Amino acid sequence: MSRIGKLPIRIPQGVTVTLKDDVVTVVGPKGQLSQYVNPLIRVIIESESIVLERQSDDKQERAFHGLYRSLIHNMVVGVSEGYRKELELVGVGYRASNNGNIIDLSLGYTHNIFIELPAEIKVETKAERNKNPLIILESCDKQLLGQVCSKIRSFRKPEPYKGKGIKFVGEEIRRKSGKSAGAK
Repeated sequence: MSRIGKLPIRIPQGVTVTLKDDVVTVVGPKGQLSQYVNPLIRVIIESESIVLERQSDDKQERAFHGLYRSLIHNMVVGVSEGYRKELELVGVGYRASNNGNIIDLSLGYTHNIFIELPAEIKVETKAERNKNPLIILESCDKQLLGQVCSKIRSFRKPEPYKGKGIKFVGEEIRRKSGKSAGAK
């Protein structure tokens, strides 16, 4: 039995879950999300929880069991609480500003980078004196939020010598010592 898959998903107050034609739809105060579930996995919606069951012990079904449980759990948490990611721009002259859902990044290239975000993502930028600029992203869709963060981070990944680049707040960057440490 899948350790993840057999855990029931608790449905919080204010969240409704429906199943129609192998599509699970979760509606809550933060939004609405839908996910197709393979017919090999049976979704049982009870009054306060969701349970997923599989028909056999086939390898593919075991994989689907844990996968769909995690996806549905992320949807329930997303529409009830939401997800939040903070990106930090480390480097001299690195700046970020937003105009609605368009982010303007100045990352040391010859031109600024403009990114238009999906409507499901709320963005906020902070630039305080003597602190690194922050990009704060919020959404009910964990998958979409991670994808957007990854795209923003790909413009300037943190480098190991000075630590410059775009990193998540709290992320530890493995640092290298450089040329001077090896020569004696």
